[in-house]
Amino acid sequence: MVVYSTAGDEDEAKRIARKLVEEGLAACVNIWPIRSVYEWDGELCEDEEYALLVKTTAKRAEDVVDKILELHSYETPAVLILPVFGGFEGFLEWIVKRTE
Repeated sequence: MVVYSTAGDEDEAKRIARKLVEEGLAACVNIWPIRSVYEWDGELCEDEEYALLVKTTAKRAEDVVDKILELHSYETPAVLILPVFGGFEGFLEWIVKRTE
């Protein structure tokens, strides 16, 4: 599974990513800067954020969501669980080993 989320700044993204990996909830988290355009409270917003792409397993995905919600500063953070239908078997096995 992949869990996608965003954070308001790089420090928050790194803090969340480190905690997920340290606690064995994720094998790896990619972080990169993005620009988000969205409507909030009737206002059109455009902000710089940081995306997190969390590699985990189906068994750990809900725990990842819970941990992100616990650590996140946003009132309503973007958090999505996305299924993975395949990939390099060696990489997928590594994810399982890191999150057991």
